[in-house]
Amino acid sequence: MPPALLANLDAIDLNKVLYDTATIEKVNPHRFEMRQLDAIVHEDKDVGLCVGYKDITEDEFWVRGHIPGRPLMPGVVMIEAAAQLASFYVLTALEDYASGKFVGFGGIDEVKFRGSVVPGDRLYLIAKLLESRPRRFVAAAQGIVNGQMVLQAKIVGMPM
Repeated sequence: MPPALLANLDAIDLNKVLYDTATIEKVNPHRFEMRQLDAIVHEDKDVGLCVGYKDITEDEFWVRGHIPGRPLMPGVVMIEAAAQLASFYVLTALEDYASGKFVGFGGIDEVKFRGSVVPGDRLYLIAKLLESRPRRFVAAAQGIVNGQMVLQAKIVGMPM
């Protein structure tokens, strides 16, 4: 049984874009095929929470080869999308990270894939900061498609 959602998506205006792709690219260095975050739609700095999404299209770099005839978003790409959301959040919300440093992976824990993500889906991503130090942070992350949790993980990031 999946855990409770980190945020009540029904209480958030998921169509109200706070940060678009151009703004995200000013913070996160990912480009071209590696940019896995399309928009940020919610942020609550009081509780350390951020919600964004990635629209999955037919021309994603993995579609042709990750199960021809039945493309599935690779789990590692789902984790990357969640990590990009967490990275954006800490770089914009935390003083220790606001110097414009790059945030890289420090680790991934407690990962579970609970469903598939396919072209045409909108993958909502939720990141909630659990721990923050100057040299690392830990965030809980979840991915939701059509109201179903498809990903849960803890992401460890570190400024580089």
